[in-house]
Amino acid sequence: MDYNRDLLSSAHSKWYRKNQAKDAKNRVEANFNPTEKQALAYLNLVNYENGISEVVFGGGAGAGKSMLGCTWVLIQCMQFSGVRYLVGRSKLSSLRQTTLNTLFDCMTEWGIKENLHYTYNQQANEIRFMNGSEIILKDLFYYPSDPNFDALGSLEITGAFIDEAGQITEKAKNIVMSRIRYKLNEYGLSPKMLMSCNPSKGWLYESFYAPFKTNTLESYRLFIQALVTDNPHISPFYIQNLERLDEISKRRLLYGEWEYEDSNNLVQYDKLLNLFDNTNKVDSSNEWFLSVDVARYGKDNTVIMLWNGLALRDIIYLNGSNTKETADLILKILNDYKIPQKNLVIDSDGVGGGVADHFKSCINFINNSRPINGDNFKNLKTQCYFKLAEYINEGWLSLEYRFDDIDIRSKLMKELEYIIQDNIDNDGKLSILSKDKVKKILGRSPDFSDAMMLRMYYELNDKKKGTGFIKVMSSHIRPNNQWTNNSILR
Repeated sequence: MDYNRDLLSSAHSKWYRKNQAKDAKNRVEANFNPTEKQALAYLNLVNYENGISEVVFGGGAGAGKSMLGCTWVLIQCMQFSGVRYLVGRSKLSSLRQTTLNTLFDCMTEWGIKENLHYTYNQQANEIRFMNGSEIILKDLFYYPSDPNFDALGSLEITGAFIDEAGQITEKAKNIVMSRIRYKLNEYGLSPKMLMSCNPSKGWLYESFYAPFKTNTLESYRLFIQALVTDNPHISPFYIQNLERLDEISKRRLLYGEWEYEDSNNLVQYDKLLNLFDNTNKVDSSNEWFLSVDVARYGKDNTVIMLWNGLALRDIIYLNGSNTKETADLILKILNDYKIPQKNLVIDSDGVGGGVADHFKSCINFINNSRPINGDNFKNLKTQCYFKLAEYINEGWLSLEYRFDDIDIRSKLMKELEYIIQDNIDNDGKLSILSKDKVKKILGRSPDFSDAMMLRMYYELNDKKKGTGFIKVMSSHIRPNNQWTNNSILR
């Protein structure tokens, strides 16, 4: 099948003939020779009656993901006058160095010339075509100073291509999707978003790959697994380079495996997913606990977790609060739930010590202190993280609240993924990836997983192992008073 001829005749014949009729100087020919997987994705993107609004294309390196996205956006802008398409990536600098270069390559190959067919405003990050259509380039990284992506403002777009979507949050994707409405009715279009990705654990795995695998993917979504071997245009040297990668990277990028597992990860990924549905295994003691990780730096969050036994019932996170404000909030929660101070554990390193000073009977948790019972761990924090991983893998924890802020869910998931045993080949004490290394990987402090880890202190000291488990019923809700606008449980 000649996909090039089929695509142009079925979706763009009118536009194509119009451009061919122009003089040679202004002629534009969309020389799109797609792979079978690219053609499948493209035909669904230009079918405005199929009910599909979100298309994920990827699953391996070298499958032509960026080329597909740039081709689709470019043809849409050339075909429909005055439309506006967003091309986004986690960081604008990466977008300029990668996706934008692919876009310009397409333009050069098709004879689309700057100042003749389009202008590029580098300061505004906009490409404007002579027919009034626009491509706007957007940074979609999650910044704590703009958690709701207000920088997108009242933006109205006709469609969107998000390159390497696994690097952004689900909330960013949802907000971009909510902005797709511009000139749809005028041209009989429907909302369409294309997302490219490589295999990763996170919201793409949960929302697209896992349902695709079990044939439960929602009807408005389409997942297309595309590998480097599906791309006949790729250089054989590119494949050779992929074959020389480390085992995990090779499984992801060459073979497109989503079920990859690093043997050093302490938490099994399927058990991590179960954590959000595991509502029937909760410590029968019905005791309430509070674990508090106090922010040390300006960009960090103070995270307070409320526990009913081993059921995490609420998360309260604060930005920029001082020690007295934090202590006052903790005291209010203790009083509301009649929680004894002995069931309050506070990370007392640094600033946290100032908060702990307000509670004489609380547990002052010192990360680098000796492990309990002299076990073979680097320190108490490592011991508690190993215990947290054990409890997640055994299904002994549950998260019993709604994640109204999906970014918090994705942050917690990502942080728990990086409970990784470090120096595994050494014969010394057991250790985990250091906080500094995790911060470099995440671009932030793992405040939420640290707060979860603190709860394990009581499990290390629990002499009554083997107690039964019961389900905490929905009647166990917190008082109606609002502690903070950043409280997740509603």
